[in-house]
Amino acid sequence: MNGLNDLMRLPARIFSGSQFKGLAGPILIILILSMMVLPLPPFLLDLLFTFNIALSVMVLLVSMYTMKALDFAAFPAVLLFSTLLRLSLNVASTRVVLMHGHTGPDAAGKVIEAFGHFLVGGNFAVGVMVFIILVLINFMVITKGAGRIAEVGARFMLDAMPGKQMAIDADLNAGLIGEEIARKRRAEVAQEADFYGSMDGASKFVRGDAIAGLLIMVINIIGGLVVGMLQHGLDFSTAGKTYTLLAIGDGLVAQIPALVISTAAGVIVSRVTTDEDVGSQLTGQLFSNPQVLFLTAGIVGLLGMIPGMPNLAFLLIAGGLVWLGKRLVQRKPQVAAQQAAAAAATQGAGVPVSAEQAEATWDDVAMVDPLGMQVGYRLIPLVDQSQQGELLGRIKSIRKKIAQELGFLVPVVHIRDNLEIKPNAYVISLKDVEIGRGEAFPNQWMAINPGQVTGTLTGTPTRDPAFGLEATWIDASLRQQAQVYGYTVVDACTVMATHLNHLIHTHAAELLGRQEVQQLLDQIAKTAPKLTEDLVPKVLSLSTLHKVLQNLLDEEVPIRDMRTILDVMAEHAPTVKDPTELTTLTRLALGRAITQQLFPGDEEMQVIGLDGSLDSVLQQALNNSSGIEPGIADNLLKQAQAAMVRQEQMGLAPVLVVQHALRVLLSRFLRRSLPQLKVLSHAEIPDARTIKITAAIGGRAV
Repeated sequence: MNGLNDLMRLPARIFSGSQFKGLAGPILIILILSMMVLPLPPFLLDLLFTFNIALSVMVLLVSMYTMKALDFAAFPAVLLFSTLLRLSLNVASTRVVLMHGHTGPDAAGKVIEAFGHFLVGGNFAVGVMVFIILVLINFMVITKGAGRIAEVGARFMLDAMPGKQMAIDADLNAGLIGEEIARKRRAEVAQEADFYGSMDGASKFVRGDAIAGLLIMVINIIGGLVVGMLQHGLDFSTAGKTYTLLAIGDGLVAQIPALVISTAAGVIVSRVTTDEDVGSQLTGQLFSNPQVLFLTAGIVGLLGMIPGMPNLAFLLIAGGLVWLGKRLVQRKPQVAAQQAAAAAATQGAGVPVSAEQAEATWDDVAMVDPLGMQVGYRLIPLVDQSQQGELLGRIKSIRKKIAQELGFLVPVVHIRDNLEIKPNAYVISLKDVEIGRGEAFPNQWMAINPGQVTGTLTGTPTRDPAFGLEATWIDASLRQQAQVYGYTVVDACTVMATHLNHLIHTHAAELLGRQEVQQLLDQIAKTAPKLTEDLVPKVLSLSTLHKVLQNLLDEEVPIRDMRTILDVMAEHAPTVKDPTELTTLTRLALGRAITQQLFPGDEEMQVIGLDGSLDSVLQQALNNSSGIEPGIADNLLKQAQAAMVRQEQMGLAPVLVVQHALRVLLSRFLRRSLPQLKVLSHAEIPDARTIKITAAIGGRAV
């Protein structure tokens, strides 16, 4: 019994709520296909023809009341289904007309009889002319115009997509909209392009329907004559009149809804998107200027006074226009007063307040972007996903790689276009301050000279924006030749991504804010909650930890090993408060990782050292807190630069190893002028590693 009850409830479940909406499409397709195959009685044909007319009127009214095209996004599908419905009805009615047309004018139902007799007065010649005119209007005027508008609209919509996407990104970056609204707007832009593309194709259905209607009418007339005369013994006159009127009624009952649907298609694609429907636009813009109405009334009135013209009709229209113009003139002060009252009520004052006089709010405060990139208009394809731009994907990979290397997630890079810079230029900014600038050419390749090339290239000389190496912008045809000469060849996207990656590494300390430090602590707390809970902020303040991490990043030391860093803080923070001293202690704990980063493997470390006499002088200056004398400082800088160049020429890492007490002093001194030279202390190097001094600053090479 339970199974029987469930079976009886099944139809109710299927046709309830949202499930029935999902079945509407398949059911309609099945009905359309059934009408093409199964014979239908005249009464059912009347119902279906009436439904077709009602559907076309409904579609026209919906298209009139939509505010924008996407409000009726289902229109292309509706156009397809309505066309299939009309064609299936034509097939069904043709079957009935040819099989039972000899029985009388109501053989195919009352609707076809009414259209064949009442609308054209029973005159088949008039009916043929009316039908042909309707087909021509539908085919050559409405459908052709709507199809052309849809085609041009789709083309302009696709061309405007990059600009619209960039505008959405600009509003998002400026904080004017949220991520959810931005995602919704991007979806609307894509849907709008899909809609006009679909409309361009769907309009072909109506044109084909018009041609099919004309051919079906001819087939009905010729077939009716053959069937009536040969099978039912009718004479030529009787058969011609009977079947022609039925064919005309059948054609008209299908073409009038087709004309209505075509008009709806024209309304959809020809409207301009505003906050008003089409009817409000027409009445509000066509009949809003009283001067236009008065001038039109004068012209029509003059035409009505010409002898032989239908004076009454012209003068009635002229009088109506004058009356309407006077009504508009009388209503203007009332409308102005209503607008002023509404503005005053909104502003809480007796007079309207302009937008420039409105009070500023916190919503007007625009926060600066931690990382930003502005591009010229020729570089937009590189950052536009709809044009297969690769730079956005590269930037995502860069952020992921830097997070794995440095140990924290750098902020999102906000990209926007800027028409004030050169078309091929880009500007990278940190907190709205420019930190890098370069040029890129999307259709060319940059050939970078690593120092040992065997030939020259034809192109535009330039320099690699990341490292300042000599380079040349070349055409794609010279790429293989440049590689043979020994150049490093990269595309424009790689140039920009490499430059951004280099600048992020250089300014990593500035990109690490307190929010990122707190997020690091939250990550550690998931696995070692007591470590962070007992340390920050009870023993160590967040600002001190932030400064220590920034000091490490300034010296290009990754902060991935947060456990070791926090262990050092927990051990020494109760007695040591100076961030610089805490940084030095942290470097000692991270010595193995720092050494491994500079000298992978376990091979001998070939480094730069200090001459004994210079070491003594620097130790004395450090003990006396007197600083390095200018002469010694100048000589130290020159010799350090020369030693670094020799190291690089030998393919060795430019590393200076000094006594532990001197490391901070020399690191600060050399960092500004020689950022590539890394300063290590002997205490930071593991005991298992062997050291060889290849050059001594303040003495001679060893």
